[in-house]
Amino acid sequence: MKLTYLLLLSAAIMAAVSCTTITAETDTQTKIKQGVPGGEVVQTTRINATVTAIDTARRKVSLITRQGEKFSVIADPEVDNFDQIHIGDQLKVTYTEKVIARMAKPGEKTEDVGEAEFDMAPRGSKPAMMTSETYQVTATVIAIDHKKRKATLRFPDGTSKKFDVRNDVDLGRHKVGDRVVIRTTETFAMKMEIP
Repeated sequence: MKLTYLLLLSAAIMAAVSCTTITAETDTQTKIKQGVPGGEVVQTTRINATVTAIDTARRKVSLITRQGEKFSVIADPEVDNFDQIHIGDQLKVTYTEKVIARMAKPGEKTEDVGEAEFDMAPRGSKPAMMTSETYQVTATVIAIDHKKRKATLRFPDGTSKKFDVRNDVDLGRHKVGDRVVIRTTETFAMKMEIP
């Protein structure tokens, strides 16, 4: 039941936002060590909106952002706590993606993993939910272009992609066959608050 709620509400909000021009606040933070390949990038996107109308029969919630942009979300019957939403409530949606990339140490055993967690507000409270998914893959360097400062990585599924290499990284210290560990965490949170 919780997973269904999570998926349906997330899909409803993301579908409504993708079909409408919504201005989101985005913040990007990068952490790197000079000369060390990889690093950490965290990008957070926020949408804040106010409930302007509720159509209980259709389970439709109309919202307006701080910038005056309007959109609507239809809540599936599986969504609990719909009756706790009122005109004037504030909807806060936050999506965060954190990517950490690093070179694997020689001989290091790496493991490709995936894990997920979710949580939702208890029955009778304002609607809220959070989901977080983390996955880690190890890619192999299959080509290095010293002149253009690009490295091509092959992923476990067989696909490959070229990446720019920062100017402060000494490409002479790396070779085809090196491995790169990439860990990504995506978090989606939604909560309805009384202003």
